[in-house]
Amino acid sequence: MSVTKQPLESAGSPSPRPAGPSGTETASSGRLGFVVFITAVAALGGFLFGYDSSVINGAVSGIQEKFGVGDGVTGLIVSSALLGSAVGAALAGRFADRYGRITVMKAGALLFAVSAVGSMLPFSAWDLACWRVLGGAAIGIASVIAPTYIAEVAPTRYRGRLASFQQAAIVLGIAISQLVNWMLANAAGGETRGHLLGLEAWQWMLGICVVPAAVYFVLASTIPESPRYLISAGRLDEARAVLAEVEGEGSDTGARIAEIRALIDSDHRPRFRDLLGGRFGLLPIVWVGIGLSVFQQLVGINVIFYYSSILWQSVGIDQSNSLLISFIGSVINILGTVVAILLVDRIGRKPLALIGSAGMALALGACGWAFSAATGSGDNVTLPDLQGTVALIAANAFVLFFAMSWGVVVWVMLGEMFPNRIRAAALSVAASAQWIANWAITVSFPSLSRWNLSATYLVYAAFAALSVLFVARFVKETKGIRLEDMG
Repeated sequence: MSVTKQPLESAGSPSPRPAGPSGTETASSGRLGFVVFITAVAALGGFLFGYDSSVINGAVSGIQEKFGVGDGVTGLIVSSALLGSAVGAALAGRFADRYGRITVMKAGALLFAVSAVGSMLPFSAWDLACWRVLGGAAIGIASVIAPTYIAEVAPTRYRGRLASFQQAAIVLGIAISQLVNWMLANAAGGETRGHLLGLEAWQWMLGICVVPAAVYFVLASTIPESPRYLISAGRLDEARAVLAEVEGEGSDTGARIAEIRALIDSDHRPRFRDLLGGRFGLLPIVWVGIGLSVFQQLVGINVIFYYSSILWQSVGIDQSNSLLISFIGSVINILGTVVAILLVDRIGRKPLALIGSAGMALALGACGWAFSAATGSGDNVTLPDLQGTVALIAANAFVLFFAMSWGVVVWVMLGEMFPNRIRAAALSVAASAQWIANWAITVSFPSLSRWNLSATYLVYAAFAALSVLFVARFVKETKGIRLEDMG
């Protein structure tokens, strides 16, 4: 892949501009504030992903008791949303190119709201799984649309930090859902099957997801369409107005429209067959995107967010306190994401990924060692005090290293690493691979943990170690490179 390096000012923080009587400084600040706002709205799709991913964590034990299901069915219920996510991600790019980014965002919000209501009132375990598949499709759509839209509206010099909003929204959604779960469990007497207003606490945990879905729909109706989509649809006046808002009135919007239009006119609408080529079927850059997506999940990060409450319960911590510990992990997740946002445009995507991979491998190895000292079986597993402390610290260290690296870097790079002619299609394929890997890890964890929890974490540690080699060998830096220059 050949790329054209941009001037240094495009890669880092913006150069200071002198304030004058024309108010350039104020206008620039206002423009940046507008870009931050529309980026934050687009990233609300990530909030829904994070909320849905983690809200099931608090509901798992209640679902198991309500429907009398074992580990295998529990894994299928928890992971069923991920199958829907793979489908939603695979279709999102095509729908976004045909109907526009904003329309697809709003469709995803509606699907998620319907899923929340259905999940709140299931009549069986399989009914619940079906509603979660529908919600998963909405999350898959959002996972593709948000990074695509953000990359297309963000000025080059701010693109890494603004693209990081996606992961920031995900971890905020995780934290908020953990806090809500803990509050609902406490209000229901410390039990997820306790009753509130005629429903059990776990039902409220799932049903309250309709609130962020409604907020996402309303706010998505207030932001402009992507200028690249508007140009491809021939709506040049609207595209010019959006470019002026995001790049400044003084920018040469005519030249930017001509540049983007020339690229669009020279290409055809991306299709899956456009991704074919190379020695192994797909283009090398597509395989790199798939590799980033898959490694992000094979380290087992979502095991922490889906199952941490029942994991801590298995070593003697009650339901309410296990949810509180999960919330603390979510706060650490947020702090790590803030670190990544501050560093992603300064030191680059690749160095962050390498640091995170090494840290995750060490932390997961420590978890594997700690759980090797577990005694007992079934629901009566205990850890010695030393190993219990190491497990808790290492699990949170793992979350920290993930959040400050792969959690942000993968979403940033998937939104910017592909050439224009294949971006939507390639991102859909990479995101689908991520959801499938997420599903495989999620559905297998309950059974694997029963078999050998220590060995399970050591497998995740091995994948983290392999990701160091993958990044060093195949991943190229994208910091400071315009989307039009990705080739």
